[in-house]
Amino acid sequence: MAKIKSAFFCQQCGYETPKWTGKCPSCGAWNSFVEEVVQREDKSKPESVSWDDDTNKQQRKAYKLDEVVQSNEARMMAPDSELNRVLGGGMVPGSVILIAGDPGIGKSTLFLQLALHWRSIVTLYVSGEESAQQIKLRADRIGVKNNNLYLLTATDTNTLFQEVKKIKPQLLIIDSIQTLESPYVESAAGSVSQVRECAAELQRFAKATNIPVCIIGHITKDGSIAGPKVLEHMVDTVLQFEGDRHYAYRILRTLKNRFGSTSELGIYEMVTQGMRAVSNPSEILLSQHDEPLSGVAIAATMEASRPLMIEVQALVTTAVYGTPQRTVSGLDLRRLQLLLAVLEKRGGFHFGAKDVFVNIAGGLKIEDPSIELALVCSLLSSYEDKALPSNICLVGEIGLSGEIRAVNRIDQRIAEADKLGMDVIFIPKANAKGLHKTNYKIEIKTVNKVEDVYKMLF
Repeated sequence: MAKIKSAFFCQQCGYETPKWTGKCPSCGAWNSFVEEVVQREDKSKPESVSWDDDTNKQQRKAYKLDEVVQSNEARMMAPDSELNRVLGGGMVPGSVILIAGDPGIGKSTLFLQLALHWRSIVTLYVSGEESAQQIKLRADRIGVKNNNLYLLTATDTNTLFQEVKKIKPQLLIIDSIQTLESPYVESAAGSVSQVRECAAELQRFAKATNIPVCIIGHITKDGSIAGPKVLEHMVDTVLQFEGDRHYAYRILRTLKNRFGSTSELGIYEMVTQGMRAVSNPSEILLSQHDEPLSGVAIAATMEASRPLMIEVQALVTTAVYGTPQRTVSGLDLRRLQLLLAVLEKRGGFHFGAKDVFVNIAGGLKIEDPSIELALVCSLLSSYEDKALPSNICLVGEIGLSGEIRAVNRIDQRIAEADKLGMDVIFIPKANAKGLHKTNYKIEIKTVNKVEDVYKMLF
């Protein structure tokens, strides 16, 4: 007989305690403990599915570091170039990948599309949320056929592993981890103990068979990944799929990656046939105006290690009410207030009696401080009601004294502006050291203070 006991689990971090507690001693959350019946596995009971082979049995003994033989296994290159970029150059065999995002953002579509396009390997797609008919409808909409794709609508891990033994897939996709149930835990699906046990079984399976496992996870209302925090520690890679449902663009960010950089991102566009990888996002983020408009400036920013050309829009009007409005979309409001104070003090522009509205075109959220020069120029353009030339680009960080500070990776920003056909780029004077201007067709102008830019443009 298996020993059965109940325990209390924190729904925020997974902390376990034998009795109810008002405040979690681990994460500090209040009223987060829920009682769950936990069935401990009997040691004499054989496992229903075993992945132990001779290799894994040999790995149970201790080795000296010099005795370990390193095997350089090639990564599995997926047909999705953006996913390969985010994973650090392809999918590592035996890795466990967790992707999370808002409901309806396109997580299931992205991985079903990956399985359909990857015809060279056998893929098992396990869904506990949709029926096979619903998945077939989505696959018909994507419009790709694949005879090596198998569908399984089950939530029991024993059934899952039995089908894996029959099919012998080369890629396993789980949609989603919150719907799986392990027979060794008696709590409901989606609880802390169930998520932790199912993730542990999938991790042991991936490491024993060298088969990559992609897990789709839910998020809570505050944006964090649902389930215990140990789930993120167990997996090898954590991806965040984000975007505004009012826009067609989605961003795939890396939050954790044991096999690559965490500063990469991939950009997709939601179309009728699924997710389309955007190889050159700068072209779609820049609006094509028939005539120059005031309050618009183009900035060269960096999202992770990828250079982007974005459009910064500003509108400055006379304040109708007593307190001027400061409204931003895609930027930090406090940074805008700081720049307005710099323009008021150093430039003599009276923004204190103006309403200011700032927007980043395309629905992006930018944290790179190098767009501040473009933001200042868009504010001055709207203030003076004079349009900037559409063929110029600006990059630079603004200091409190009005100086333009140097930014990193200036060569990548200039190359991106040159590739998009810009004629002039304004860069900080400190970035001009060691820069070979003859390598670019674009004209490079260096500026030291905001006053220099104002004299050149206005």
